[in-house]
Amino acid sequence: MQNIGVLGTGTWGTALLRLLANKGHAVTAWSALPREVEALSATRRHPKLPGMTVPDSAVFTADIAAACRERDMLVFAVPSPYVRATARAAAPFVAKDQLIVDVAKGMEAETLMTLTEVIGEEMAKHGKAPRLAALSGPTHAEEVARDLPTTIVSASPDARAAAQVQSAFMTDCLRVYTNADIRGVEVAGALKNVIALAAGIAGGLGYGDNARAAIITRGIAEMARLGAAMGCSKETFSGLTGLGDLVVTCTSMHSRNNRCGMLIGQGKAADEAVREVGMVVEGLNALPAALKLGKKYGVELPIIEGVHSIVDLGVSPREMVAELMRREPKPENWI
Repeated sequence: MQNIGVLGTGTWGTALLRLLANKGHAVTAWSALPREVEALSATRRHPKLPGMTVPDSAVFTADIAAACRERDMLVFAVPSPYVRATARAAAPFVAKDQLIVDVAKGMEAETLMTLTEVIGEEMAKHGKAPRLAALSGPTHAEEVARDLPTTIVSASPDARAAAQVQSAFMTDCLRVYTNADIRGVEVAGALKNVIALAAGIAGGLGYGDNARAAIITRGIAEMARLGAAMGCSKETFSGLTGLGDLVVTCTSMHSRNNRCGMLIGQGKAADEAVREVGMVVEGLNALPAALKLGKKYGVELPIIEGVHSIVDLGVSPREMVAELMRREPKPENWI
């Protein structure tokens, strides 16, 4: 049994804290919203995870210090735009060599840092040198909350940290693999959400399975090209956190990014689509960083750039698809 703090009680954070508590870990979960803490403490249910009940052993708190102090592991489950502020608030209360696991997917647009890099930087300001890991893969919270079979990856250059996370989360319903390429895992997790927006847009336009398959396969090619230029392992992008996560995000209506893209393809503006989805759409948050990384490393990203043209520049989705189809002919395996 481990003593674990979970920062963030959205659908993913709540699904994971339930899993951890059911496994016998002592779990304390923090939310910045006192009303959310009160509701979860009273009902033991999350309104967007119907049928799921959180064990009575899990404790909910609005005091971030209480969630962070004396923990074997600290899980960051807040949406990517709030990771830095949460790390800044948590830093005074964590141990110097705290094991911290980030389960959100995204990158910081201003610094182009991955989320574990953001956490590490904020901890360093307080003299902390945490052991960092990322937990990522094809994992819809709605299915993990129902104990449906799922696979995920514990990524860290610190093999001991990766193994500790693997041990903590592994159950009969959640199979956890390890990977030393933490940067590749985090880059893949951020970029696949942008590609999923493209798949949703194509679906909203009424295009079929052929178009979706094209976006998935050419999307993974974009992701792998950029990852390789950044020094990541190409194998990571053909694994669970690359191809696996991309497939599930592009094909499931559990996917916020797929749903948001579909609404955009049907003619709605991005902000209107986000409101209708009703939750954070990480692909839109990751888009600025993806564009900057492509320019920084000189990597062509036609699908990602196409999403930018639609979302930010007002280009018609149907015209953008036509432009992609008219691009200069190339061999499939061009670099």
